[in-house]
Amino acid sequence: MHTVKKTVALHTLGCKLNFSETTAIGRMLENDGFIKKNFDEPADVYVINTCSVTENADKECRQLVRRINRKAPEALVVVTGCYAQLKPKEIAAIPGVSLVLGAAEKFNIASHLKELAKNDAAKICSCDIDDVNVFTAAHSIDERTRIFLKVQDGCDYNCSFCTIPLARGKSRSNSIQNVLEEVTRIGQNGAKEIVLTGINLGDFGKGFSGGKKREEDFFDLMRQLDSVTTVERFRISSIEPNLLSNEMIEFVANSKKFMPHFHIPLQSGSNKILAAMRRRYKRELYADKVGFIKQLMPHACIGVDVIVGFPGETDEDFNDTVDFLNALDISYLHVFTYSERDHTDALDIKPIVPVETRNKRNKTLRNLSYAKMQEFTLKHIGQKRKTLFEAVYKNNMMEGYTDNYIKISAPYKPEWINEIIEWAI
Repeated sequence: MHTVKKTVALHTLGCKLNFSETTAIGRMLENDGFIKKNFDEPADVYVINTCSVTENADKECRQLVRRINRKAPEALVVVTGCYAQLKPKEIAAIPGVSLVLGAAEKFNIASHLKELAKNDAAKICSCDIDDVNVFTAAHSIDERTRIFLKVQDGCDYNCSFCTIPLARGKSRSNSIQNVLEEVTRIGQNGAKEIVLTGINLGDFGKGFSGGKKREEDFFDLMRQLDSVTTVERFRISSIEPNLLSNEMIEFVANSKKFMPHFHIPLQSGSNKILAAMRRRYKRELYADKVGFIKQLMPHACIGVDVIVGFPGETDEDFNDTVDFLNALDISYLHVFTYSERDHTDALDIKPIVPVETRNKRNKTLRNLSYAKMQEFTLKHIGQKRKTLFEAVYKNNMMEGYTDNYIKISAPYKPEWINEIIEWAI
């Protein structure tokens, strides 16, 4: 039997949830005797944890495999994550790939590696996504002071553009008890801030404990976390507008632990397009949520996800989105260019928006995002805000984030790493 050598390098494509899972996979492999390397260093095994939200993520995966083949032709290449679940045969056909692990198998990677040899044909270990119903906890621990903690996975929504339910399965989550224990441990190890992550975080609470269906929800989790003594700050990574209740917003406004920072997917400012996307709200609800946040927390940072170039999006629909976003008191945008994904209902919607139009619209919104962030930051000039400084530094400057997510640069002081400092913006 081939014995795998003991060095492994890992790389993440995609979301913060993937980042936390890659770290968990790395920890499992280290516990199994592997020595972790940086991805640009020579290693015996390379693990790519993929995303498949956009076509670009698929391309990036193929490029990474080619790069590994050039620099380390003897290495084993393992591909896991969403792209691996959706298109295992396509990945297995990429020259140099040794192993493809679907959603149910990514956390069993160590046992699969024991049976793998370089010259074997690419092995696929995947199952039907409907059979994936186990929640596996994960959190990132890197050189970061902010920890991304996965508390929920999967999605029961059926947005017409999205492959995530096909890649990650039904909504399921950890129990509040388990999350509290994990958070306490993370805090005892010195982390000051935890970012709660999931695929549909506001749907937290689905799952079973001791064979019984749990009766918990995300607001219950927030209230319990607020009393944890070992961690100073919590952030909500992203929450659907229809699942963000006014009670949650009021709670954040009065909390010492939950930061005044919300990331709320919008996807379009046109109700026509929202309906075609099968989103579960109208833009009026979205505007109400932003208004309520700003009424209670004028200093709150609000980030927005938007998709441009969705099929059927006319110039008028796009201009509706631009006008809507312009009028909203938001802080920044994450802009995604629509890309066709197999097995999604959006493929049947016509007319298709030309790629050059999609790219132009993306640029327009990225410019708007820059202007919004400048405007938001300028409002806080002269204020002192609690800033958590990170270990990353360049040109003798270090970086940190205020409670309301303004990025700060300061002269490097090693004693400030992982410390919360009152900083004048």
